[in-house]
Amino acid sequence: MASTFQRGKVQLVFGAMDADGDGALRESDFDALAGRWASIRAAGDAERLTAIMHGWWITLAERSRDPESVTLDDVLTVVDLLGQMPDAVDATAEAMFDAIDEDGDDRISPAEYQRMIEAWNGSPTDTAAIFARLDADGDGTVSRTEFIRHWREFWAGDDPTAPGTHVFGTAPTA
Repeated sequence: MASTFQRGKVQLVFGAMDADGDGALRESDFDALAGRWASIRAAGDAERLTAIMHGWWITLAERSRDPESVTLDDVLTVVDLLGQMPDAVDATAEAMFDAIDEDGDDRISPAEYQRMIEAWNGSPTDTAAIFARLDADGDGTVSRTEFIRHWREFWAGDDPTAPGTHVFGTAPTA
């Protein structure tokens, strides 16, 4: 069962994805997120971003009590399983990394990260302090290895001090 801290982290993501604020995720919310993200990206990215978001929708809808409407508790049910599914978590991390890495240089720059977060939450966001935490080796970028580790920390972790806790922005305190 998800801890209060984990619930808070997932609520942060859920709230950003719930485009109409009705407390439930629908396929249209995932389409809206993909659209926000694609609107700030190069031409041709829309199809790839939509495919990634649609994959998330399918995973959640399949495990939801109502396949047309996913609640926060439904998402937490999936999160509870992620610690036992490291390959699935890593595969999602790889897809997200590729989506964020706009120029394909196998590094996420501060600007690429900021664009992803702003698309995610739909508003301007200062990401400098969070990015510095994610840049574990201090080289000015987030490598694929760093990102995958942070992704695991966010989705399957329960440590408020882990840098990955903030992969989607400022996370709630424990």
